[in-house]
Amino acid sequence: MKNTAVPDLPNPCESAVLSKTFRVSKLPPWTILERDAVDEFIFKTESPRNRLMLELMARGGMRIGEVLKLKPQDVQDRKLHLPNPKSGRTSEVVFIPQKVADRLRDYIAAENILDDKRIFPLGYTRAREIVKSAGRKIGIDVKPHDLRRHAATYASRSGVPIEIVSKIILRHSNLSTTQRYLGKTSDTEAMYWIENIYR
Repeated sequence: MKNTAVPDLPNPCESAVLSKTFRVSKLPPWTILERDAVDEFIFKTESPRNRLMLELMARGGMRIGEVLKLKPQDVQDRKLHLPNPKSGRTSEVVFIPQKVADRLRDYIAAENILDDKRIFPLGYTRAREIVKSAGRKIGIDVKPHDLRRHAATYASRSGVPIEIVSKIILRHSNLSTTQRYLGKTSDTEAMYWIENIYR
């Protein structure tokens, strides 16, 4: 109709409102933190509480909300039970390294935290600031989810099977979600792994 009868007819699909509404969003590339950087800012964090929070995210792959909801009754040595997780399941389990589990147990005892009370009674804003402050100590911008992503990427690059990264560390329901988390592999890294397969 526009081409033949009414050349001035505006195409509704070209309106500014529709083009904004249906525009494909371009997500910024995720920051993949190197292990040395994560180790350095965790080591430089003096507060035992703040250090534990960082370690649970960076070593256990926990979300910031999961860390903040954690109670002593959820801690069983290296297993942390998460009631009512984000996934919608009835519960999930997070596995953490023994050193982190020992520090967590000692912190709970030292602070005399009751079983049904939160270990880290902070709000999201304060917890995010703790993460950002830790990153600033070594001159990098860090967000809480960068630490969860680091846990997955570091495990994957250390040779942990993607099924373990997906189901155990990140607790995703499908592998495609996990693959979005993992950083791009450089040529050097690809060659390293290929060489190691056939040693």
